[in-house]
Amino acid sequence: MKFLANENVAGDAVAALRGKGHDVLWIRTDSPGYDDRTILARAVEENRILITFDKDFGELAFHSHLPANCGIILFRISAPSSSVIANAVVAAIEAHSDWCGHFSVVEENRIRMRKL
Repeated sequence: MKFLANENVAGDAVAALRGKGHDVLWIRTDSPGYDDRTILARAVEENRILITFDKDFGELAFHSHLPANCGIILFRISAPSSSVIANAVVAAIEAHSDWCGHFSVVEENRIRMRKL
């Protein structure tokens, strides 16, 4: 799958997803300082699923009327280290294949998905 990782996604998570064969661009290295609207527009333009820890994307997504080829995964988890977060991100991503067209919230013990 193709993903766009927001700046707040841990580098270990980006590396782990790439290690699993996913195409992941990372805002922190590719386009640091982009605002949320620009990041979301890029995800749509490049048919990538946005991965973020930023709650602001929920409201932005529903006001933007995103196309079905886009998706947003909001992680609401905390962990003692970036490697633990990386494992949680990879496990969640690999648990589903239907991220496109959804705003998804990944929490410690569940994943909620809502159509965009």
